[in-house]
Amino acid sequence: MSDVPKHTARRWLANRRKRPEAAIRLYCFAHSGGSAAEYVRWGDDLPDIEVWGIQLPGRGSRLDDPLYTRVGPLIEDLVEQAGFQGPFAFFGHSLGALLAYETARALDARGLPGPERLLLSACPAPHRPRGLPPIHHLGDRDLFAAIQRQYASLPDEVAEDPDLLAIVMASHRGDFELVDSYRHTPGDPLDLPLHVFGGAEDRLTAGELGQWQDHSRGPFSLHLLPGGHFYLREQRTALLELIQTALADRRHAESPVDALSDDL
Repeated sequence: MSDVPKHTARRWLANRRKRPEAAIRLYCFAHSGGSAAEYVRWGDDLPDIEVWGIQLPGRGSRLDDPLYTRVGPLIEDLVEQAGFQGPFAFFGHSLGALLAYETARALDARGLPGPERLLLSACPAPHRPRGLPPIHHLGDRDLFAAIQRQYASLPDEVAEDPDLLAIVMASHRGDFELVDSYRHTPGDPLDLPLHVFGGAEDRLTAGELGQWQDHSRGPFSLHLLPGGHFYLREQRTALLELIQTALADRRHAESPVDALSDDL
């Protein structure tokens, strides 16, 4: 996908630290309402990996771009325009895990180079019902209250400024409509390792997270860390160590010649 114009790819991709010598790139898909900024900071602590964030419309540098409300068109445009450079892996948290999975499927269906590993966090397996009532139709204040009840993920100060609240809720509303409208299309499992992570105090149980195993023929691992749905903020160091291990295992699995050519 190297023929994608750079200015087009830049709309979708954000990076904090270029590491051209890195053996692998990690493309990170954010949670509902989230931005690439939170994830590209991981590059400060992953010296052997070049970290990129997927920047969806309606936030960050794309604040004025129209939001997507259906997964299909979003994935189609992302695959056509982002220009993923290999070798690479995908990480996704919550909604981001679903988008990472569907992006991997779309690349595979088109015969394009895909991720060598999927690292998926705090998201039920795609064939499972979400188990929560739709909330994307709510007004700004009610939507904010619903998000705080379920996830407690936003600063309370957001609700004190109506203009800021409107901006923040717009991206959340679009993302929750992505989730609420999503229906999984059955297909062949992917041929790549899946590494699944979750919070031990999140509503998603180990059994529910373990059902991701049905969506790959490759090796599967599951790790629970202390915390709730946003355990990755409190357990950043522990999660990044697990990510480093997963991607290092990828390098160790190569032939000696390949490993030597990719050595950092």
